[in-house]
Amino acid sequence: MNPYKIALIGNPNVGKTSLFNKLTNLRQKVGNYPGVTVEKREGTFEREGKKFLITDLPGTYSIFPNSLDEEIVYRVLGDTSHPNHPDLAVVVGEPSNLKRSILLYQQVKDLGIPAIFVINMVDEFLSKGLELDVKKLEAYLDTSIVMTNARTSEGIEELIHHFKIDQKQTVSYAIPAAYQLAVQEVKSAFVLPNDYRAWQYLAQKNVSFITDEQQTTLQEIQKKHQLIPRRLQVKETVDRNAQLDNDLNAIVSYNLVDKETLTEKIDKILIHPVWGYVTFFLVLLVMFQAVYTWAESLMGIVEDGFNSFNELVLSVLPEGPITELIGGAVIPGIAGIVVFVPQIAILFLFISLMEETGYMSRVVYLMDRWLKPFGLSGKSVVPLISGVACAVPAIMSARNIENAKERLLTILVTPFMTCAARLPIYLVIIALVIPDEKFLGFNIQGLVLFAMYLLGIIGAVGSAFILNLVIKAKHKSYLILEMPTYKLPDWKNVGINVWEKTMGFLIGAGKIIFAISIILWVLGSFGPGNHYSEAEAIVQTNNPNLSEDDLANEVASYKLEHSYLGKIGSVIEPLVEPLGYDWKIGIGLISSFAAREVFVGTMSTVYSLGEVDVDDENDKTLLLDRMRSEINQNTGQPAYNLASGVSLLLFYAFAMQCMSTIAIVKKETGSWKWTLIQAGMMTAVAYIAAFAAYHLLK
Repeated sequence: MNPYKIALIGNPNVGKTSLFNKLTNLRQKVGNYPGVTVEKREGTFEREGKKFLITDLPGTYSIFPNSLDEEIVYRVLGDTSHPNHPDLAVVVGEPSNLKRSILLYQQVKDLGIPAIFVINMVDEFLSKGLELDVKKLEAYLDTSIVMTNARTSEGIEELIHHFKIDQKQTVSYAIPAAYQLAVQEVKSAFVLPNDYRAWQYLAQKNVSFITDEQQTTLQEIQKKHQLIPRRLQVKETVDRNAQLDNDLNAIVSYNLVDKETLTEKIDKILIHPVWGYVTFFLVLLVMFQAVYTWAESLMGIVEDGFNSFNELVLSVLPEGPITELIGGAVIPGIAGIVVFVPQIAILFLFISLMEETGYMSRVVYLMDRWLKPFGLSGKSVVPLISGVACAVPAIMSARNIENAKERLLTILVTPFMTCAARLPIYLVIIALVIPDEKFLGFNIQGLVLFAMYLLGIIGAVGSAFILNLVIKAKHKSYLILEMPTYKLPDWKNVGINVWEKTMGFLIGAGKIIFAISIILWVLGSFGPGNHYSEAEAIVQTNNPNLSEDDLANEVASYKLEHSYLGKIGSVIEPLVEPLGYDWKIGIGLISSFAAREVFVGTMSTVYSLGEVDVDDENDKTLLLDRMRSEINQNTGQPAYNLASGVSLLLFYAFAMQCMSTIAIVKKETGSWKWTLIQAGMMTAVAYIAAFAAYHLLK
């Protein structure tokens, strides 16, 4: 038996998703609508032998789209063949602006879709000074009205009961006489069930679900009657609002409450032109510290756990290529995915709390004016700042940006922000090539490190500014924002959100990360010819007096040099030589594609030092001494001098080296096109900057 399909529809911030969570009770799944990055949330439940499929549609103010999210709403409601086209629409409103929700309800019902009206957040009636005659409103809308409070489950059972009732089919908007002829032509040409659907075809800027041939027919009718879609939209909106203003006077009234509300008191600080930014900075500071510091210990536990498990597996399984694959690629590959879970979970915990409490709307309001000139949104600030910890969860947090172009721009530029994984590279390179001296009382090495973080910000906003000129938006972006009242978070909603985002990363991006991990391991663990297969014998013959540990390190270095990864390093040497690098640094660049910080470990292997810890002063000193003594065979100069060191710093500042970032960009954009454009753009910027720095300083 096919499930009874229900669509939840409503303006942003009306508690629609809370209703969805209460109705589905975790029996839900999250994905994307086909061909777009708009999130699709579906859930099911059963009552008395009947199965219900509920779709939580994106928030919208009308069925005239101004964003990709709103376009999805019209596509689902307007296209009767759409797989999510509902048998029943549940339009959700809330006390602060019932008229706007009622207008949306009327549009939905006029399409011929059975609909009921829900007034959520009924606990706010008193604070809003709202007086409502429910019976009169039911008669006016000719439908059932259900009063709910999704946070406390009030009215949920009554709402479910109304899912069984066949709603009446009435029309509230009378098509103006001047457009009747055009409407009838469209209705006949497209075989539409009612006049309002035909009116919608004429009024929409783009009816995306009809064929090219039908699109031509529609344009011919519009041209014949000299109709401009935008004017029809304005006509309908003005007519409906005028009618509602008149009709609702006897049904809904707002009594002005003289007493200052708690929300108004808090907003005096949180959206203050000075204290608002101070508060937001403190919130970001706490969030950044949590993602960076709290997650560090949890990530350490994950890494230690997988290391112990790996050692156990290697001790139990017999020696051989399968065991090496499991111990060298499979388990580390899984660990490389799971290790991000603490950061993702903590970041989305904070984002969910900001949204649930109502603070996120204030953040958007504060930051929108500063980021708009660069083509970004006020909501872009969270991904950008979070990118200083890790680009992976930061890019995922861009899902909260409704406008498709702003979301894409944010995803494309966030990796420019200096993430924590770059820090070990910066610390080692700066210690090598920047003098440990004072300038105007400041340590020069500290100033250079600060400059690297500043470069990340400049790279992000600068590239956003350029991309904003290149990427064309299908919909214009306007900041239409209603400040919700502050409230305590619904912990169930918070938990569901954190779980969905975390699992989305593990399943979606994890597949790509895991595959690339194995490829890199294979390239580094196998090599052609006798130089690789007989590495130990060759090293022992050339260095007969080495200790056991030194021999192991030399063999590892020799194997890496003659592995497929080493061969690739030699092949790309002509490409990196103009930047001041040799083949050894080239290997480091390739291996750091697994994770940026791997560069340091690869260099210690190349230079026969074994494993080193840059946090250990002895290990760090040993590595620095070895790197200082290294000579670039191409130039005869020290491999790490001021010119090549600054070049390397700039390359890592701008290049997108991390496979996890590439994987999450592919998952979030749903497109290899934009993923490859981003990787190519960042690599080009990194190469040009590194080339210029090297040739200016050498």
